[in-house]
Amino acid sequence: MDIEWTDTDPNTGQRRFLCAERFGGKWTFWFKYRRRGEWTHRFRPSVVAWESVLDALERRSQRRGVVSEADVQQVRKIIAQKRARLGEPEPETADDD
Repeated sequence: MDIEWTDTDPNTGQRRFLCAERFGGKWTFWFKYRRRGEWTHRFRPSVVAWESVLDALERRSQRRGVVSEADVQQVRKIIAQKRARLGEPEPETADDD
């Protein structure tokens, strides 16, 4: 499963194309600076990159049903672990009561 999106490189300010690929239960992140071409640069994803993946997974699970709840939970767990490691607080969620 591939998830693609764009952002701005924090070091250069250039637009970059990002791809998160899940294969064999593991996630690999790639980027490139041109739309056309091969994914050549690997990178360590930030919490923001993981949140983009989570958002895409949640949208896909609602629309197509091709994403399992286990995939969504795996990414949520990774985000929580990264935040804990960085000392970032969990975002507050709105209660539906």
